[in-house]
Amino acid sequence: MLAIVSAGIAPALALMSFIYLKDKFTEPFSLILKTFILGALLVFPIMFIQYALTIENISGNNFIQSFLEVGFIEEFFKWFIFMYVIYHHTEFDAHYDGIVYAVSISLGFATVENFLYLLTNGIEYAFSRALFPVSSHALFGVIMGYHFGKAKVNSYYKKWNIALALFLPFILHGSYNYILKTITSNWLTLLIPFMIVLWIIGLRRLKTANQTNLEEIVQKRKLQA
Repeated sequence: MLAIVSAGIAPALALMSFIYLKDKFTEPFSLILKTFILGALLVFPIMFIQYALTIENISGNNFIQSFLEVGFIEEFFKWFIFMYVIYHHTEFDAHYDGIVYAVSISLGFATVENFLYLLTNGIEYAFSRALFPVSSHALFGVIMGYHFGKAKVNSYYKKWNIALALFLPFILHGSYNYILKTITSNWLTLLIPFMIVLWIIGLRRLKTANQTNLEEIVQKRKLQA
């Protein structure tokens, strides 16, 4: 059991540390822990909704299952938690902050999901789970947080960026699951390029948000001079 717990938590801790340490101005650990726990708790109502949809046979094909049952529901609840808990919080005052908190919510969710999967299917899946589902959740969080941060610091296109914070992760998450559901053989040939592109987008968003933070600091110092 200890091995499964460690394997379930380790990828999320590594990814969260990577995102957190790239922040030029670190966020309070207590708030990061709070969002992580809220993300973890999301697993249970989402599992119930997904189970109900399956029992009622509402999601009848792979496309609806991937984009509605998984992509939209999971990303909507993460988006909702961010809007309700973080968006108006005083600590959320810079572009990169959005990424930190959105990734924290996403990795909280991914950690519990990963633990339950390993508990059911075995620890031999730990490495592939870390490479694909857990890291994809983190990257969806990067994209969500990037647009939340942009909405927070820029008065232009505020509503548009809040909408993109939900729409883009939903589309990417749905696409990820659709690849897994529709390609039964050689699925890695499509999933690996998808993940590479996702990492490139995510790393660019991290760099851009950090640059925005530094530019804001320079402007504030000029005004104070």
